[in-house]
Amino acid sequence: MRKYARSLAAIAAISALAISGCGRDAGSEAEGEGGFEEGAAIGVALPQKTSENWVLAEGLFNDGLTEAGYDPDVQFANGGVSEQQNQISSMITNGVEVLIVGAIDGAQLGTQLAQAKEAGITVIAYDRLLTNTEDVDYYVAYDNFQVGELQGQALLDGMAERGEGPYNIELFAGSPDDANAQVFFDGAMSILEPEIESGNVVVASGQTEFNQAVTQGWEAGNAQTRMDTLLTGTYGSEDLDGVLSPNDTLARAILTSVQASGKELPIVTGQDSEVESVRSIMAGEQYSTINKDTRALVSHAIEMVQGLGAGEELEINDPDSYDNGVKVVPAYLLEPQIVTMDNAAEAYENDPTLSEIVNE
Repeated sequence: MRKYARSLAAIAAISALAISGCGRDAGSEAEGEGGFEEGAAIGVALPQKTSENWVLAEGLFNDGLTEAGYDPDVQFANGGVSEQQNQISSMITNGVEVLIVGAIDGAQLGTQLAQAKEAGITVIAYDRLLTNTEDVDYYVAYDNFQVGELQGQALLDGMAERGEGPYNIELFAGSPDDANAQVFFDGAMSILEPEIESGNVVVASGQTEFNQAVTQGWEAGNAQTRMDTLLTGTYGSEDLDGVLSPNDTLARAILTSVQASGKELPIVTGQDSEVESVRSIMAGEQYSTINKDTRALVSHAIEMVQGLGAGEELEINDPDSYDNGVKVVPAYLLEPQIVTMDNAAEAYENDPTLSEIVNE
């Protein structure tokens, strides 16, 4: 069981109920019953377009659901949480059979998800866990705790390649309204904390807590401003050896800040395999990213829809780790992959765009 669920071990005994009790109208699809006809409407509520993977997901859901014989309604909520709430309400009114939700803020959709359950709609949390609600049936994502672990280890490995410690590092986290941000951070800190305690790694600013490291809205400008402040306040004469960055967009902002300061570029982690960050890795700037193939994640989400449509019991490979504060949500997790310059060609060999970049 993951670190973020261990403190709630007392409710692990009800995980089987969480699986058997979810589904349309107190449990049809989730138990392998029910189903719906070809041509059914499927709602996909996506957050703001803050990274390339979300933009890619839009086209993949539209094309994949259409090819599978469904009527997709895919919408972005670039206007914020209230817009996403309205979009989900509209999808419910329009009679979707399944609602796939990539939430802006997974804790702010309780009213809409209750409406979905009342209407007999199966709810799948996509990439980001929906929290503080009973009205979510499944979670499909990459193993986000493992993402953090890979990032933490990559940071240590990259710094070790340059020489022996102790190393000065800084910590960045994602947006506090994204449930994944804490999970990424916890995974990374499970690797870094022993090194910090031993004195081999030093967070020179002293900002070691998640709430000190967060980046509101996953906005690059917020990360760059914070990095500017850290460099000015802490690294006048000190070297900065590494920065834990939770994704590629923030990694590039952090590197831009360091470049402007005139300091040597530190080891910087990332996530999402964004085109510009892959180029940066191949240029020896950003050290690492995480390969979480959006095509595979969308494909599995669509497979889940097909299984529900056929009235099949869905495959779950993590039934008890994802406590959303109210229930344990049955999850299917895909495995992330760390990518550095050394393995980029192999990691992206089946990606036509990124394979071209790494072989330039």
